[in-house]
Amino acid sequence: MTLPNLSTIVIGLAALGAFVSVLAAGLPFLQRDGLASRLKAVAERRHELSAKQRAALQGRGARFQAKRHVGLMKAVLDRLKLQNLLDNKALRARLAQAGWRQQEAAVILVFARIAVPVVMIVLALLYLSTPGFADWRATGKLVVCVLSGAFGAYLPNLLLTNAITKRQQALTRAFPNALDLMVICVEAGSSIEAAFQRVTEEMADSAPAIAEEIALTSAELAFLGDRRQAYDNLADRTGLPAVKSLCTALVQTERYGTPVSVALRVLSQENREARMAVAEKKAAALPAKLTVPMIIFFLPVLFMVIIGPAAIQVSRVVGN
Repeated sequence: MTLPNLSTIVIGLAALGAFVSVLAAGLPFLQRDGLASRLKAVAERRHELSAKQRAALQGRGARFQAKRHVGLMKAVLDRLKLQNLLDNKALRARLAQAGWRQQEAAVILVFARIAVPVVMIVLALLYLSTPGFADWRATGKLVVCVLSGAFGAYLPNLLLTNAITKRQQALTRAFPNALDLMVICVEAGSSIEAAFQRVTEEMADSAPAIAEEIALTSAELAFLGDRRQAYDNLADRTGLPAVKSLCTALVQTERYGTPVSVALRVLSQENREARMAVAEKKAAALPAKLTVPMIIFFLPVLFMVIIGPAAIQVSRVVGN
């Protein structure tokens, strides 16, 4: 086999280098600049979602959007003289904490408190009338009906409490990020309204609950004469101590003229420390929680691996 001489190798390397140089120079012109178009699409989508969210602030409760039977429910409540329950401030505060802001939410909840126990009792009577319960005494059937009615009366409040808990957990997870974003916006020279607007736009996708609350507060700051009332409404709607501290700090900064950025930074630091304390508490409780699973699942397998071969050898010796 004849090896190429030095001049052929040099010519080949020079040709390869020229080709790579031309390719590197022309590649940027051949590729489409998709970064600008992607950024533009993301920005347009973000503004679209933000506009939809602000337009639907009063209609986010999906479970209360069906309004066909609300009129009938309200008529039943009017017939039973229970209109005063619809104006209960505590009930409306709990509905707001659950994110159910519609006027129909109170009507549906109060009607459910009345109708669900009746439905549960009727279902219990139908179930007890089957042949399998023919030997039951009337006292036992009465106890089942009473328990069914009690469960039906407790069920709407249980669902409301569960919704409040889930929403507060979502707000608690998203609040530190929202607070950090507020600190960045305020330290950059933005006002509170602009910072709230920025939080709404940035967190509309990742944390719609906190974005909704901040957007509603921003709207209240625009049309309410008393800004303190807007902050108090935010604290009442969330029911979280951290949000209450934020509202108190904002009220104090407007009353006494203290820097907003300093107050927000202190709150952000306190939030980080609180989260770290919660994480350390969970980590400290982890060994105690793992004790029972280790005893039930790990130790038997460990004993089988350690003692199993010796037991097999002993059984073979005894068998021989």
